[in-house]
Amino acid sequence: MKRLPFFAFLAAALLAASLAGRVLAHPSMDIVASNWKFTPDTITLHVGEPQVLRLTSSEGVHGLQSDDLGIPQTMIMPGKFTAITVTPKKAGTYVLHCAIMCGAGHPNMTLTVKVVQ
Repeated sequence: MKRLPFFAFLAAALLAASLAGRVLAHPSMDIVASNWKFTPDTITLHVGEPQVLRLTSSEGVHGLQSDDLGIPQTMIMPGKFTAITVTPKKAGTYVLHCAIMCGAGHPNMTLTVKVVQ
């Protein structure tokens, strides 16, 4: 019976190591939308390398979408993180506009994504 706690500990350690490897395989970046900006307003990604974007809003409902980067229409809600994985295929600078009308500053609400080799 004394072996059971050891095996439970071992199983938990192996699970944690497995999950840690997955997290390191796809780094994440937090992006916060607010009226009327994204923070940070410019991010850099690498061609062929998956990156998890964790999107949230500090105020208001916003959106993000880019066919060029493979980002589907994504709603960004206050207080909730939405994770999307992006694997850029081509280097360049992409200017993404907020995809949901969010008020007077909406036309100027952009996120610049620089994709480098």
